[in-house]
Amino acid sequence: MRNAALWPRSGNDSGERVWRKLRKLPNAETILGWWRKLVAQKFDGSKHRSYPGRPRIDAELESLIVQMARENSGWGYDRIAGALANLGHDVSDQTVGNVLRRHGIAPAPDRSQTTAWKKFIAAHMAVLAGMDFFSAEVLTWRGPVTYYVLFLIQLETRRVTLAGMTRHPTEEWMQQVARNLTDAEAGALQGQRYVPHDRDTKFCDSFRSMLRAAGVAPLRLPARSPNLNAFAERWVRSVKDECLSKLILVGEGSLRRSLNEYVAHFHSERPHQGKGNVILFPTENLPQTAGERIVSKHRLGGLLRYYCRAA
Repeated sequence: MRNAALWPRSGNDSGERVWRKLRKLPNAETILGWWRKLVAQKFDGSKHRSYPGRPRIDAELESLIVQMARENSGWGYDRIAGALANLGHDVSDQTVGNVLRRHGIAPAPDRSQTTAWKKFIAAHMAVLAGMDFFSAEVLTWRGPVTYYVLFLIQLETRRVTLAGMTRHPTEEWMQQVARNLTDAEAGALQGQRYVPHDRDTKFCDSFRSMLRAAGVAPLRLPARSPNLNAFAERWVRSVKDECLSKLILVGEGSLRRSLNEYVAHFHSERPHQGKGNVILFPTENLPQTAGERIVSKHRLGGLLRYYCRAA
C-alpha cells in the first residue's frame, strides 16, 4: 500500500503514472532467472551434438514395411524381415517392430513351438517325413461335407506332398496311397526311412505293412502327443490360418486348387522362419540390388502375397 504523503493528490497526476509503471517491473529474482537462462544458452551445444544409434531408414523402405504388415495381418516381425531380406533389404526384426509401433500397428501374436524327441529328430532329419490327416469343410449341393486330406512333410527340406484327399478314407484307399508314396520312380517316400504318424485308425495295419515292405518304418506315436509330430502339426496350422479358414470351398475341385496353390506358394514364394527366413525352393531369379521397382504378386485373388523386383 503506497504512502499518501509521498504521492500528493493534485491536478498533475505524473506521480500516479510513475507508480503504476514501477508496479509492472519484475522483481529481482525474476531478472536473475533471465540472466541465468541467457548464460546457459551461450554454452548449450545440444543442437550440434551427434546422438548415438542407427539413423532411421528411408521413407520408401518404411512405407514397404507398413504395406507388408497391413496386407498380411498374420506376419510377425521376423516374417517381414525375411521378406525384406529376399528383396535385398538388410533390416532387423527390431527395426521392423519400431516402424510398426510408430504407425500404430500391433504385432502378430507370438507363436511358440516345442518339439520332443529333439535328439532323435536332429539326427534323422534327412530321412524323416511327418505324415498326418487334416479335415476341410466343402460346400456341395447337399450341404457342407467333410474331406480328409493326407499329406507328407519332409523334415529337413520342409517339402510338402499332398498324398490324397477323399470323403471316405477306406482301407482300400489307404492301400492305394501307400503304393503311390512308395513308387520306385515317383514316390514321395523315396529316400525316407521313418514316417511318424498319430494313432488315427485310418492308418490301418495293411497301410503300415506296405510301407514296411518298401523299407520305410512307420512310427506310431503315443496318444495325445501332437508335439511328437510338430512339423506336420505346424503345417496344418499354417495352411488353415493362411488359406483354408479364409475361403468358402465349393466342391472338391475348389479344395484341390486352393491346396495346390498354397503348396506352390509355401515352396517357392513364402519365407520360411524355421529355415532362416529363406524361400525353400525359389523358382524366380530374384535380384538382390536395390535398383528395380518392388512389385506385389499374389495367388487366390490376393489371399497369398509375395514381393519381388520388377523385371
